[in-house]
Amino acid sequence: MSRVAVVTDTTQYLPAEMLDAHGIRTVSLYIDHGDRKEREADITDLDAYYGRLRDADPLPKTSAPSIGDFLDVYEPLLAEGRDIVSIHLSGGISGTVGIAQQAAEQAQSRHPDRKVRVIDSRSACGGMGLSVLAAGVAAKAGADLDTVANRATQAAEQAGIWFAVDTLEYLRRGGRIGGAQAWLGGALKIKPILTIRGEITPIERVRTSRRAFERMVAFAEELREKGWDAWAVQHIQAPDVAEQLAERGREIFGSDPLFVSEIGPVIGTHVGPGLLGVGGMPAALLRAD
Repeated sequence: MSRVAVVTDTTQYLPAEMLDAHGIRTVSLYIDHGDRKEREADITDLDAYYGRLRDADPLPKTSAPSIGDFLDVYEPLLAEGRDIVSIHLSGGISGTVGIAQQAAEQAQSRHPDRKVRVIDSRSACGGMGLSVLAAGVAAKAGADLDTVANRATQAAEQAGIWFAVDTLEYLRRGGRIGGAQAWLGGALKIKPILTIRGEITPIERVRTSRRAFERMVAFAEELREKGWDAWAVQHIQAPDVAEQLAERGREIFGSDPLFVSEIGPVIGTHVGPGLLGVGGMPAALLRAD
């Protein structure tokens, strides 16, 4: 058993087998349907969820875990004598990381000989997932708290992910549009290219899905030129296009992606079906030493 446990929330959307292989624990965010709240971790049929989302009016709301949700994960780990590095969704778009910090303070007061480091990934989805994975690799190799936390922080600073979304409509309706606010009005029919660095940040606008795909390929080429050779692809209800992007990525990087995965309901509610994304970071951040 590693001496440091890595905890994250459900919005990284790493494959379950990857989380399990590195012993990474998760705390779930919520979907609020008005008459009931549902844990994101319990929503397994994404096709059904996104099918309902297309016709939802109003959109479901999303909410952060409670302090108790975090304590349910932290307490057993600390009781085992382990320290914790807890990596979360950007504080610029969610209160999750702040609640994690409150829970960490409570947990440490009950276990004064143990430490919990909470890290704001300043990202989401694959960008955050790469930071979580880097921390998980270091923890599994037996690294101490400072080393695991530093690896997570380095990855959070360097990892990036870019998304092409089908429309700004979901971001507008969900109130999470951030710096893309200026693109509203007649621009809802465009295909926006976005990134997350603290908040959702617009990069450029394109007119067609084909052009959006080629921009994702261009971002992959930029990653390779920078030496960011650990890469990943994510999508929402677009598995065939995601596999096409992965194939282009294999040609560019000469390697398989770390993962290809579908983004789940919490982030998906705000961006909508049709998203395609690519992200990466230096593979050196995944070294076991």
